[in-house]
Amino acid sequence: MAGYGRGFGGGFGGGAQMQQLMKQAQKMQEQMTKAQEELEDAEIVGESGNGLVKVTVNGKKVVKGINIDSSVVDPDDVEMLEDLIVAALNSAYEKADEVYAEKMGAFGGAGGLF
Repeated sequence: MAGYGRGFGGGFGGGAQMQQLMKQAQKMQEQMTKAQEELEDAEIVGESGNGLVKVTVNGKKVVKGINIDSSVVDPDDVEMLEDLIVAALNSAYEKADEVYAEKMGAFGGAGGLF
């Protein structure tokens, strides 16, 4: 029984370690918040049709704008324009995934924790 109480009386004997862990967690949370803000502010452009259709998204895949060159606007071929828009969106989303992985990859699976 003599060893039973050892380490429990003084806050588990690791108060300084716990404080250090808390500081590290707070720093990580601040870094993650900054990375998330950078993702929201990022402007990523996806293109199709050699740049005739451009879609701008942020790092969280929110569409911010679409630019369509008038030369691809053909009322008799709406399907082609739709395909170009889809291709530009997919291009933008693929690039956004890369930016997200770059910004949030350091946090592993902790991206949704804070």
